[in-house]
Formats: sequence, structure tokens, C-alpha cells
Amino acid sequence: MNQSKVKSIYPWIVVGLLWVVALLNYMDRQMLSTMKVSMMIDIKELETAENFGRLMAVFLWIYGFMSPVAGLIADRINRKWLIVGSLAVWSAVTLSMGYSNNFQVLYVLRAVMGVSEALYIPAALALIADYHKEGTRSLAVGIHMTGLYFGQAIGGFGATVAHQFSWQTAFHSFGLIGIAYSLVLVFFLREKKDRFAPSSQPATQNKIVKISGFSSITKSLGMLLGTMSFWVILFYFAAPSFPGWATKNWLPTLFSESLGMDMSKAGPLATITIAASSFVGVIFGGILADRWIMKNLRGRIYTGAIGLSLLIPSLLLLGFGHGLISILGGGVLFGVGFGMFDANNMPILCQFVSPRHRAAGYGLMNLTGVFAGAFVTELLGKSTDSGHLGRDMAMLAIPVAAAVLLQLLTLKPTTANKEND
Repeated sequence: MNQSKVKSIYPWIVVGLLWVVALLNYMDRQMLSTMKVSMMIDIKELETAENFGRLMAVFLWIYGFMSPVAGLIADRINRKWLIVGSLAVWSAVTLSMGYSNNFQVLYVLRAVMGVSEALYIPAALALIADYHKEGTRSLAVGIHMTGLYFGQAIGGFGATVAHQFSWQTAFHSFGLIGIAYSLVLVFFLREKKDRFAPSSQPATQNKIVKISGFSSITKSLGMLLGTMSFWVILFYFAAPSFPGWATKNWLPTLFSESLGMDMSKAGPLATITIAASSFVGVIFGGILADRWIMKNLRGRIYTGAIGLSLLIPSLLLLGFGHGLISILGGGVLFGVGFGMFDANNMPILCQFVSPRHRAAGYGLMNLTGVFAGAFVTELLGKSTDSGHLGRDMAMLAIPVAAAVLLQLLTLKPTTANKEND
């Protein structure tokens, strides 16, 4: 294959390479939640829900706090090596978890995983956004996000491996796969050479040194947080994170209660419904936004707004419905809408934030989303105990509706792709 041909398809090769990393990212973090029963035999502390909750929570809190730090780092160093190192470390952690029968060691390893996995997503999305411009950016980001969906689904097979062999074998196998794949990235993944170049002049070594200096962190945060449009984007990202995390953590319970179905059937039905419809939504939303923005600068914003608008009736159906059709219909609407939203987060950010600040911007967005998830997970736990899970799930449509209105009224981009200045 000649050099020009490789250059023309390489942006899609980047998406393909990172799709696998995204799959491993979610798969490795989800495995633990599916293997609790198997691990309890060897680690007695996991018999209590409180200790298991601590093990799950330490990842979430550290992942959230590290997200903006990860973004600031990704804006200042070579993202290829950050991605390779991140994958290698969390895969080594996964491998190491298979060698420990000590709860405290697992707790520390889970914390290290939170740090290493947080380093991935801001760097990966910023790299994809640099390789893909107006005509393909939303679709490229959307395809990458499907890797997360598949990883979440495949994480459930950790329990299958644990049942057939052992929980140690599950951690060892998936950890070794990640370490091996990090070596593949060393040879095939490349940083965007002109990432720091202003649109009007080529990049120079001096410019790179200037941008890479950690002394610019305060300036970067000031630029992001001093812009009203970025605060709107933060709220736009956080509002659907409430129902987004709610469906991850509580939808199987809701399916079981509303349909009078055993959890062994309700769990797979809920997760498969969301995963399949999200896949449709993220691809459709990516294609629609990429075509719409060629005719209207607010095309991505309108696509995201349509996606969020679908969440409103879906939450009402999920919250107040009792029949199979209404509950499944709510799940399908939710998945399609959330997928359309997911495909356009980074692309919308690219219309307001220059390349040198995008990873930091997405890191802050990730922080708000994770903390929103932590809050709503605890809130709905109390709702479940009081018998009001459906009602409170439906109430999450309120912040989503507010985000749609705020987004449409205030986000008015002047360009399809903000350049370095």
C-alpha cells in the first residue's frame, strides 16, 4: 500500500486501534463486579456488602478526581505514550489482582486502576478529534464509544471464566491480553505530528516546549472555566450522567420490580436492551451530526439535543411503565438517545475549545459526570429501599430537559472546529 493511501486511511486505523483499548478499559473495570461470589470464597472480607462497596467506590472517586488531571497531562505530553502506558499499567493491575487473596492489597490495586484508567479517555478522544475534522469527527468518536459499550458487556464474561476455571484465571487472562496489546500500540499508534501548530503557521520546537510546560496549567484552567460556553457544556454533560449512571446501576432492579421478573432474566434483558440501542444511537448520531454540520454550524448541537430529548419520554416510560412494551420501549429510547448524545460530546467541545485544551476540557467533563453518577447511585439506593425507584428514575428527566433548553439557547458556535491560537 502506497504512502498516500496509508495517510488517508490512518485516521480510521487510529479509531480501530483505540476501539480495542476502550473495550479493555471498560471490561477490566467491570469484571470485579461480576465475580464477587467467586472471590468471596478466598477473600472473606468480600462477604459484606460494605466492604465490596468500598472496593467499587475507591475506583470511582479516584477516577473522578484524576480525570481533569489526566486531561491537563494529555494536553502537554505525547498522547501515544500516555495511552500505551495507561493500558499497560491497568492491565498489569488486572493481572496482579489475580495473585492476591488480601482485601487491602486489592483495595490499593483498585485505586491504582482508577488512576491509570482515568489517563486514557481524555487523551484518546483528543487524539481522535485531531485526526478527524468536520466531516467524520462525530462518527469517529461514536465508533470509539461503542468499544466502551462492548467492554461493559464482555466484562460480564469474567463471571463465566471464574465459574468455569477460577476468578484468578479471569484476571490473569484479561490482564495479559491488555499487556500484549499495549505492545501492538507501540508499533502502530502515532501522535498527530502537527498537534500544536496554529492554522496559519507550522509547528516549531519552541512552540511545543512552550505549550508543554506545566506552568501553563493555571492559564489552561482559567481559559476553560472563564468561558460561559464551557460551563454550559459541563452542565450539558452532567445532566444526562444522572440517568446514565442510574441505568448502569439500577435498571436491572427496575426491570425486575416493574415486570415482576427474576433478576437472572431482568439483568440480561436490561443490559442488552441498552447496549444494542446505544450502538444504534451512537452510529446514527455520528453520521447525522457529521452531515448536518456541513450545512449548519449548530448541527452537532441539534443532534445532541435530539438525543437528550429522547431521554425525557424514555425516563417517564421506565419510571411509570409496568408492561413489557412500555419498559422495553423506554429502554430502547434511552439507548438511542444516549448514544446520539455520546457521539457528540467531544465534537461539540471542539467547536469551542482549541486542540491544546481539549483533553483538559474533557477531563473536567468526565469529573462532573462521574460525581453525578456517584450522587445518583446513592440517591436511588435510598429510593429502592423506600419503594420509589420508578418515580425517582422518572424525575431525572427534569435536569435533562433543563440541559436541552440551556444548550439550545446558549451554545452558538462560530466555527466547526476551533483552531489553536
